[in-house]
Amino acid sequence: MKSTMMAFPLLAPSMLERAGKLFPRVEIMSSLPNGDRHRYTICDLLRRSRRLANALCDAGIRKGDRVGTLLWNGHEHLEAYFGIPAAGAVVHTLSVRQHPDELSYIMNQAEDRFLIVEDVLLDIWRQVNSRVKCERVFVVNRGSSLPEGTESYEEFLAQSVDNLVRSDIEEGDAAAICYTSGTTGRPKGVTYSHRALVLHSLASSMPDHFNISRHDVVLPVVPMYHVNAWGLPYSAILNGCKQVLPGRNLQPHNLLDLMQEERVTLVAGVPTIWIGILNALEKQPGRWNLSNKLRILIGGAAAPESMFRRFDKLGIHAIQAWGMTETSPVATVCSTKPGMETWPEEELYKLRARQGLPLPFVDLRAVGDEGSEVPWDGQTSGELQVRGPWISGSYFGNEQPDKWTEEGWFRTGDVVTIDSEGYVKITDRLKDLIKSGGEWISSVDLENALVGHAAVREAAVIAVPHPKWQERPLALVVLKENMTVEPGEVRSFLERTVAPWQVPDAFVFVPELPHTSTGKLLKGKLRQDYSQWKWDTEPSPVVS
Repeated sequence: MKSTMMAFPLLAPSMLERAGKLFPRVEIMSSLPNGDRHRYTICDLLRRSRRLANALCDAGIRKGDRVGTLLWNGHEHLEAYFGIPAAGAVVHTLSVRQHPDELSYIMNQAEDRFLIVEDVLLDIWRQVNSRVKCERVFVVNRGSSLPEGTESYEEFLAQSVDNLVRSDIEEGDAAAICYTSGTTGRPKGVTYSHRALVLHSLASSMPDHFNISRHDVVLPVVPMYHVNAWGLPYSAILNGCKQVLPGRNLQPHNLLDLMQEERVTLVAGVPTIWIGILNALEKQPGRWNLSNKLRILIGGAAAPESMFRRFDKLGIHAIQAWGMTETSPVATVCSTKPGMETWPEEELYKLRARQGLPLPFVDLRAVGDEGSEVPWDGQTSGELQVRGPWISGSYFGNEQPDKWTEEGWFRTGDVVTIDSEGYVKITDRLKDLIKSGGEWISSVDLENALVGHAAVREAAVIAVPHPKWQERPLALVVLKENMTVEPGEVRSFLERTVAPWQVPDAFVFVPELPHTSTGKLLKGKLRQDYSQWKWDTEPSPVVS
């Protein structure tokens, strides 16, 4: 017996169509490069997205064609999120921090036909212009002259109409494509279907996950080119939320001003952003009057327990989530189960620092070296593998097919434990684990322990070859402003919670650490920079 339910496709533009009817006066605020704030409504967003879609169709865009975006977080980028898929095309968000070589490679591999670029990013465009084959380039310009061979984005929209666009889009069609950060080899493209984006928006909005409602004011600090800002622009529109888009002004004071003045209730970013925010709040207590409903979403890298403790002291609730470009991106969120509120404080903080429980419809498992699933005992580690309706089944161009098993499981490369309650804890990346004397050492656990020291702002731990132990951990430490500490003190601090054989043999204090464009530590660069590190013949406990 077959169901008599309607065959109604799940389409990304449908979320905006609904919001435009039900929440037309809800505001979209964008911070412009000069510091001004641009304001319009969801109704305006709908109208301009439709204009963009029609203009693209009139310009000859075909179903499945890629349209690149080189834009900061702003209302024009939001228009592209919905307008390009409404034309049947695929929005290709490009990182504004990518090296020109990688950027041109990505654009050529994706075969971007058109490009929308912000005037303050034209220098980036000029570095790749001669190396790519974009047919037309539309510039979001605010009074500046247009470079030769480009067109005005506003004039492009003005020549079109704001009626409904095409009706032949299917939910399995690609709506967006993002590329991995390329920390291992060339960046790889991941396409997201309309159906995947809608389901992800629904699941991530649920109360035990991001808990998004129409009463929220959402500020995605995470760039809109980084896995679609974790899907927040879509889920915010789905729920009819006000959005606050910060543009390129991401300094802690600017972000805190936005959070205060726009009464933000949900904000998302990587740990490096929150380090700056926390330092500013602690340095100037009482300066910012933030919403008492404010929630902080942390992703992109494992956050230490100390970060949750610092936020709690400020009355701000922090939530850890995990995902990847290949998981669209959110796959797990950490929230407590009923009864856990009575746990001892130390245990609760350990729990909150885990990556959490899988979202509905996301299956996960940890697989050991022998290829079999490891038990959910919180102790046995294995590689995390995931599958589900918004988990990618292949890379664009079918690159690296061995990342998927025959049963469809995606091999994440993250080493995890899963406890009996189902909570995932990332202990490291496969490539970042340290094997010393036949035993594994987690660089993530050491880094999280190091930043618990009052003087430490950031830390990275890498494996360095050792003549006796195969590998030993080397710690690279960035201190907070105007703080000093002796290596022996840091070592003693670690020994309170870390087994002595796991404690790094040396501590190097550095002014800063290298990061990817999305805030992740560049462990590969650090391993390369310190590949010639020489241990003493008789290593002392600490070398500074």
